[in-house]
Amino acid sequence: MSARVSVTEAPSVPPASPAPASFSVAASLPVTAAPPVPPESLAQTATPGRPIRFAALGDSFTEGVGDPVPGGRRGWAALLADGIGNGRQGVEFRNFAVSGSLSSDVRDRQAPAAVAFRPDLASVVVGVNDTLRRSFDIRLLAQRLDEVCALLTDGGAVLLTACLPDPGTVLGLPAPLGRPLARRQSAVNAVVHALSARYDAVHLHASDGEWVSDRSLWSADRLHPAERGHRTVAADFHGLLAARGLALGTPPGREPEQPPPSRTDSLLWLATAGTGWLVRRSTDLLPQLLCLAGAEIRHWARGTSAQLDRRADQALQGALATVPFRTPPAVPSAPLPVPHVSMEG
Repeated sequence: MSARVSVTEAPSVPPASPAPASFSVAASLPVTAAPPVPPESLAQTATPGRPIRFAALGDSFTEGVGDPVPGGRRGWAALLADGIGNGRQGVEFRNFAVSGSLSSDVRDRQAPAAVAFRPDLASVVVGVNDTLRRSFDIRLLAQRLDEVCALLTDGGAVLLTACLPDPGTVLGLPAPLGRPLARRQSAVNAVVHALSARYDAVHLHASDGEWVSDRSLWSADRLHPAERGHRTVAADFHGLLAARGLALGTPPGREPEQPPPSRTDSLLWLATAGTGWLVRRSTDLLPQLLCLAGAEIRHWARGTSAQLDRRADQALQGALATVPFRTPPAVPSAPLPVPHVSMEG
């Protein structure tokens, strides 16, 4: 018997705002607080007599770009919602994600709207767009994500998080251009790992090599999952949720209903939407990225590339130190290890 899924249109969320100027955040204590203890099943987290509430927050990855359906977009979160409930327990799903969103947009716009929805489950997947801005500040991003996680878990939600591949690798950029982006995304993933451990989130590792190498997972723009990619994310999240008693229904199917994007589709995207994307990034990220690429080449020529890795690692550790300590619950859970940024080799 299929689950009853109610897809309620989320309140209007303003478009993503331009990235603010970067500024430093004073260091505080490291992320060492133990996460809240999760409920053992949806029977414990959901309020009796009402459907399970699932809120999705983030950017285009969660909005569903790359998975078009008649009337709009679907995406991994909507596919996952279909498998959370069962014939006895319905699901109410709202997608608050907006294409182009930064961590600041999720904190300032999406999180308050999601908290008002009072979700039992809430996904927070954001950060790639932050890495594509010249104002990228890993300390500020860590602080924002911590605030979002605290807001949602204080309301009783179980979090879903994911680490993602860096866009430079997915796009196949040359090393001098790709390595700075890789360092940034590696730092974002490390912050997400630390916060996932702290808040005992259901965490999906989607940054492995197979994600980059399997072309069928990606849409024509090579920046967003195709239908197969969205289905893979949904199915993998379902397996993690089911292991904790948080998914009651049938897992989403992994096989796409539409053919994978062709080379013609890729060229069409570049000639239409891709041109606008490249122009926007050319006036924002590109000048700084070229400077970073120049530094990469100089350090490579001198044999001192490890210095750039150490600086990135120091910035990451400083970011983790900006998140204020919170009182742990009575029964702590074991945290995940926090990986260090390493680009050597």
